[in-house]
Amino acid sequence: MKIGIVGLPNVGKSTMFNSITNAGAECANYPFCTIEPNVGVVPVPDERLEVLGKMYNTQKITHAIVEFVDIAGLVKGASKGEGLGNKFLSHIREVDAIAQVVRCFEDPNIVHVDGSINPIRDIETINLELILADIETVEKRLDKSKKMLKADKKYQEEIDCLEKIKKHLEEEKPARTLELNDDEKEILKDMMLLTAKPILYICNVSEEQLADAENDENVKKVREYVKNENSIAIPLCAKIEEELTSLEETDKKEMLEALGLKESGLDRVISES
Repeated sequence: MKIGIVGLPNVGKSTMFNSITNAGAECANYPFCTIEPNVGVVPVPDERLEVLGKMYNTQKITHAIVEFVDIAGLVKGASKGEGLGNKFLSHIREVDAIAQVVRCFEDPNIVHVDGSINPIRDIETINLELILADIETVEKRLDKSKKMLKADKKYQEEIDCLEKIKKHLEEEKPARTLELNDDEKEILKDMMLLTAKPILYICNVSEEQLADAENDENVKKVREYVKNENSIAIPLCAKIEEELTSLEETDKKEMLEALGLKESGLDRVISES
């Protein structure tokens, strides 16, 4: 399975990617630092495998794996080619699901592309660009189906479904939230729409926020927002997660205990992914 890490520039995508894969992807305080997507493969943490391995005295334990792709930061107008829009959208088409990193931390030393911290605005910026790209895809398919209708009336059902999807997208709602019957789901699946992909939201908080992240106002806003998509939001501090990956297992456990955490945020991200 391939997961695309997306977000606006400077929200912590590459820092989080480094933490997940320990791959050393370049990080810098300027937009579009990531141009070609970095790719890393990680094992899914699962304590049950260790137990089963001991029970059956197995010589080798093979974890399930997830492939994470660090995709360039998106800006307004990406659906029309702004920034690295076309590359960004083509890279998202190739993944099975999306992990959207949302900036919930304040830091005057790290510029925000829109000048202020507002996680809901940031989510809507990215989701709208994906919706606009999907509308264009649906319109092209509609034109084709209408031409085919002249020769074969069976295309009417497809046209009705496409009109239904287009109306939903024009209401600025992602395709994944639209209720469809089995035949309509097949049509949706065939189009490989960006907003039809499952999505997971990652709230990047500061070290100070992490201690009480569950009650952080920005995190709560994101969690309330994503309920409509039947999705979840996971708070973590990408900088701390990057530190954790450089530690031995014993030291990592001690640091997690000191932070009052049962597991790292990234372990949960990988499992949920």
